[in-house]
Amino acid sequence: MAKYFGTNGVRGKFDEFTPELALTLARATGAYLKRGKIIVARDGRLTSETLRNAIVAGLMGVGCEVIDIGIAPSPVAEFLIRKHDANGAIMITASHNPPEWNGMKVVDGKGISVSRERGEEIEKLIGKTEAAPWDKVGGFCRCGDFIREYLDAVKKEVKAGKIAKRKPKLVLDCGNGTASVIAPELFRELGCEIVLMNQEIDGRFPGRPSEPTRENVKELIAKVPKEKADVGIAWDGDCDRVVLVDEKGEYVIGDRVFALCALLRLREKKGDIVTTVATSKAIEDIAKKFGVRVRYTKIGAPYLSEEMAKGGAAIGGEEVGGIILPEISLAKDGFSSIAKIVEALSEKKLSEWMREVPAYANVKERIPADEKRKGEIVGRMKKYAKENKLAIIDIDGIRINLEDGWIIVRASGTENYVRIFAEAKTESKAKEYLEKYRKIALG
Repeated sequence: MAKYFGTNGVRGKFDEFTPELALTLARATGAYLKRGKIIVARDGRLTSETLRNAIVAGLMGVGCEVIDIGIAPSPVAEFLIRKHDANGAIMITASHNPPEWNGMKVVDGKGISVSRERGEEIEKLIGKTEAAPWDKVGGFCRCGDFIREYLDAVKKEVKAGKIAKRKPKLVLDCGNGTASVIAPELFRELGCEIVLMNQEIDGRFPGRPSEPTRENVKELIAKVPKEKADVGIAWDGDCDRVVLVDEKGEYVIGDRVFALCALLRLREKKGDIVTTVATSKAIEDIAKKFGVRVRYTKIGAPYLSEEMAKGGAAIGGEEVGGIILPEISLAKDGFSSIAKIVEALSEKKLSEWMREVPAYANVKERIPADEKRKGEIVGRMKKYAKENKLAIIDIDGIRINLEDGWIIVRASGTENYVRIFAEAKTESKAKEYLEKYRKIALG
């Protein structure tokens, strides 16, 4: 098992993910990516520049050409891989984690994120990667107008004229993260009226915690109806996940954002939906409506991008509000997906659109567990499901499909937890499922 790589790259607090470790991993990653052209981006965390310096040194030291794009959202860096024919990208970010965390996401030249399994291949190169000769050390440059390139690509995917004619009012909660680099300019150029919140990039995340949960975006929820806005939008620290607030101040959880994007997408283009085993059953209902297939993956961006790369899918995404539109890249992208929703507001209000998304209630719980206990809990649930001949999906933990919902028990790939999610048509039923199966899992 990988020592450093989790579900989507490497993460840790600064005393764990140190500059020394970052340099070591960068050397091995540079070798894995064929010592080629590597795009490097970072978020605004206090430790990101220090780690960036170590990572750039490690890459250049093994002969990679580094294109540094500075502070930028992860989806921008991933878009630029194809644009600049790069061998891959490294994003220095801990995504939605608290400010004392940091990490690195690695993406290959095909735009596919490196999974835990592929991370093991990188780790095998640690200590075996030779330095480049003194006259073959890699080059370094700063990318020019990367923001312009990305903005133009996103704008091509929407009917900008419809948006400009409607002039929707948006409240943008940038969460003191990298959304500030893209969101204000994108939506102004599309003709929207915007109100900004937490727009200053600050690695302490003073405005709110980075993860855009209902609890964390209470100020946005209050502000949208007060401003008489059409929608509120909140991103996490590196903008690979996004949530919404409708014009009435109703919070729209990530999996319903994804479901709406899928509905809008399939009106324009038929194709499979790629999603993880923890995503709402609403996706199956939408797929059935349009006569397309749902292709399930393990939880995590690498597995989504691997499946999307096989072709035949119109859209991909997951329950936390990460959405992939393959015309832009194979990355979860919190801008291209939301631009399509803003376009849809020219037809009707967000609350009216959400009535077209099948409604399910879900509840979630985390159980602290080390690696040994993780295996015991998940194994106990798998044994129960198989002995009782229940309908299951077991590509990542164990998901049991029930008559009106499902329950999933899986070990976190990035933290010392086992996660239990339950979904049903009502919250009371979802809680009932969670309680029942939690007792079984814990023994």
